[in-house]
Amino acid sequence: MQDFSPPYGEIEQISENVRRITAPNPAPFTFKGTGTYIVGHGNVAVIDPGPNIQSHIDAIMTSLEGETISHILITHNHKDHSPAARPLAMRCSAKIYGFDVSTQQYTDLDAEEGIDKDFAPDTLLKDGDMIKGNGWTIEAIHTPGHLSNHICFAYPEKQALFTGDHVMGWSTTIISPPDGNMTDYLESLEKLRNRDDKIYYPTHGLPIENPKQFVTQLIGHRLRRDKEIKLAISNGAQTINEIVAIIYAAIDPRLHLAAARTIFAHLIRLVELGDIVCEGAPSEESIYCLKQ
Repeated sequence: MQDFSPPYGEIEQISENVRRITAPNPAPFTFKGTGTYIVGHGNVAVIDPGPNIQSHIDAIMTSLEGETISHILITHNHKDHSPAARPLAMRCSAKIYGFDVSTQQYTDLDAEEGIDKDFAPDTLLKDGDMIKGNGWTIEAIHTPGHLSNHICFAYPEKQALFTGDHVMGWSTTIISPPDGNMTDYLESLEKLRNRDDKIYYPTHGLPIENPKQFVTQLIGHRLRRDKEIKLAISNGAQTINEIVAIIYAAIDPRLHLAAARTIFAHLIRLVELGDIVCEGAPSEESIYCLKQ
């Protein structure tokens, strides 16, 4: 667990050309709150303006007084990342950039990690698109898994990557079907591992200064979780709740819903691989067993 106390409502200098303002929305899913990043000086890009909290939007505008927000970039449309985009855009006349959400699949999960169904980018980005500002360049790196529309934003001049929730600085990432997909997530992690970034700036938590090693550990963690699920089933667990009770016995019960969603994503992957079977398509109510 990272130990830091961000100064809500105040801008922090994170590196030479990167600043951060943390939204006052600490919670079990958001850690200390949503870290809104500012890239550049004078004409700047704002990444993940966060939830629609008036004091946070005011803090962004006040902190950047005398500067121009030219781009608002959204890593994905969870409720703790994108709702402030439109109110901020209305105040600064910037365009909102994000991935296409037209094929997104919804769940009924109502929390900080719920989907912002009102999100609509002004400019659609696809993998590899370049955004140029005054003294900086941003490249869109499509990294589906946490959500199908998740984008990381590369800052090639600094060999930095803004990782949104794809790689977080304090916890593993929730993968919640149907829009969250574990196979996509692992493939996206491999995509990042093959890059040469020197530092990650996650939306939640502190910067990650050893990204290749960190991503390798995340991949290893997910593959170990596959094995733990199969072991739990071999020991008699048949349902998602029974698997969660075994694997996550020691965690905060408030996180069991998120754990169940991620276990479900693992089970879908394991059924696709042929390691586990169930009757029909995998669902939250399915009975799971090892393939004989």
